[in-house]
Amino acid sequence: MPSLFDPVQAGDLQLANRIVMAPLTRNRAPDAIPTPLMAEYYAQRATAGLLITEATAISHQAQGYADVPGLYGTEQLDGWKRVTGAVHDAGGKIVVQLWHVGRVSHNELQPGGGKPVAPSAITARTKTVLIKDGAPVFVPTSEPRALDAEELPEIVHTYRAAALNAVETTGFDGVEIHGANGYLLDQFLKNGSNQRTDDYGGPIRNRARLLLEVTRAIVDAIGGGRTGIRLSPVTLANDAFDSDPQPLFEHVVKQLARLDLAYLHIIEGATGGARDLPERPFDYAALKAAYRAAGGKGAWMVNNGYDKAMAEQAVKDGADLVAFGKPFIANPDLVQRLRSNAPLNQPDPATFYGGGAEGYTDYPDHEELVN
Repeated sequence: MPSLFDPVQAGDLQLANRIVMAPLTRNRAPDAIPTPLMAEYYAQRATAGLLITEATAISHQAQGYADVPGLYGTEQLDGWKRVTGAVHDAGGKIVVQLWHVGRVSHNELQPGGGKPVAPSAITARTKTVLIKDGAPVFVPTSEPRALDAEELPEIVHTYRAAALNAVETTGFDGVEIHGANGYLLDQFLKNGSNQRTDDYGGPIRNRARLLLEVTRAIVDAIGGGRTGIRLSPVTLANDAFDSDPQPLFEHVVKQLARLDLAYLHIIEGATGGARDLPERPFDYAALKAAYRAAGGKGAWMVNNGYDKAMAEQAVKDGADLVAFGKPFIANPDLVQRLRSNAPLNQPDPATFYGGGAEGYTDYPDHEELVN
């Protein structure tokens, strides 16, 4: 019977254990440039089988929050080189999450103060983060404009270029495509945000087109074995909604099965919230079965509110990887704490977004507390 602490293969990635650090936005990259403090933060957590970085913008247009990192300029790439070097020196594996926020942005964060882009000109009923007087402030997202079909090939190309930069220039072990949480690719998938009438709207196969084009382009560039993707069928995040998600996401995973991806990262329920949403029923076992029946061999990663007991049961039930989010914020040595059943530090929400070392790199290891 596999254990949470056993090594596992995910595509081309040989991982020391099945514990994954989920992507966690921390807003500590001024001018979208990763800092030495970020290198320390990720290296502290390198005992995870896999680290997934905080969501990282593929272009200036893709930015949606203040002080989140990018992957499109020389200084940004140099900053990420420090991060990957520190993680590899500590014996870890790390992939970067490629991000285009779409409509979840603000005019102040867009090139030339322009409108955010989206599949349709529908404002997201959510908020984003700006920095005012040195402190993070939550503000409503701005009204977006609908992307012209002629603009979409350039977005696909930008994803591909970011993936190449990630593995060839900055030293990441792979990439994760952010197709979840109400951001651009998820906006195209779901009919609550996609009301287009062209080849990228309407039927399921059309709404899934952009996500699949992006994924194929990245696989062509760096290989499926170094490519993962994150999906959130029923999350409430960022005003994401589809009227019938089961057939939509079963179609998506059947298409992804053909691409020999390293892993599929599935958020069960509301991201960072309730796992069970009676008003949004979804059969995750059927989703996995559809992927496997279509020939999908990538590792199956589960996420949302897992503790040790739940994670162990998930692995027994056939999950290959389990992602932990908030526990990794306050417990850089989470793997060892889970292994030894040590108590966990509790994170300080006041330091989640923005700031410096406090609440970021200063959480003690368990050994420091007991010695």
